[in-house]
Amino acid sequence: MMRGWVMGLLLWWALGSLPAVAAPQFCRVVEGHSVCVLSLQRSAKNYWEYRAVVRVDDVVRPLEVYDCRDRLRYTAKGKTVPFVKEIAGAIVCRLYRP
Repeated sequence: MMRGWVMGLLLWWALGSLPAVAAPQFCRVVEGHSVCVLSLQRSAKNYWEYRAVVRVDDVVRPLEVYDCRDRLRYTAKGKTVPFVKEIAGAIVCRLYRP
């Protein structure tokens, strides 16, 4: 009985010391641009909005809000960009449809 307890404790310790594995990122090539969604979170209040960190051509953008209903992106500086000019917005909204 004591041996099983010790083995269980060793197994718990070994599994707890494993390094955390990062979630895989989603990448696409669109119109010659590499677009990767590094993190994505759906808004609890507005189901059509997503907060995402996106990398476009090896340039990581800070956390931005993507409005999939009105097809707009709100930057960290408060600027509004329509999806017509936005490659990453279409990718974010295509991944997770409201």
